[in-house]
Amino acid sequence: MGTNDAGNGTETDKQAIDRLIAAFFGVFCNKGGARPALDQMYDMFIKEGLVIKNSGPVPEIATVAQFIQPRERLLNDGTLTEFEEAEVSARTHIAGNIAQRISVYRKSGILGGQPFQARGMKTAQLVRTPSGWKISCLAWDDEREGFTPSTDIL
Repeated sequence: MGTNDAGNGTETDKQAIDRLIAAFFGVFCNKGGARPALDQMYDMFIKEGLVIKNSGPVPEIATVAQFIQPRERLLNDGTLTEFEEAEVSARTHIAGNIAQRISVYRKSGILGGQPFQARGMKTAQLVRTPSGWKISCLAWDDEREGFTPSTDIL
C-alpha cells in the first residue's frame, strides 16, 4: 500500500491512522474460514459515526449498527465467502485534531457462488478523541461504468 501523508500530524498520528484504517478493512474478511470481526467497528467509530455507500443514484446512509446488521448476515450465512478487502493506496491529511484519508481499495470474494473482484474509493473523516483516533464518517463509491478509481490519488 502506498501512502502519501500531508499536514501537521506527527508520525505517531500517521501510524495510528494507518493501523485504524487497516483494521477497518480487515473486519470484513472471511477468507479461508476467518470469522468477520464487524463488532470491532463500534470501537473504530465515534458513537454518532456514519457509513455511506454512494455507488448508486441515492446515497445509502447508515449508522454503524445499521451498516453492520446486513453485512453480518451476508458474511456469515454462506452468501458471501472468501471475501477480503484491502487498501491499495492512500493519502492522509492531518490538521490538528482532525484528519481525512482517501483510499483506493480492492475487494474480492464469492457472492452467491460467483467469484468477483472490484475496486473503489473510500474516504474517511477522522477525529482525535481521548481514546485515540476514531472514524466519524466513512463514505465509498465502487467502480462501475462511468467511474474508475484512480490509483494515482496524490
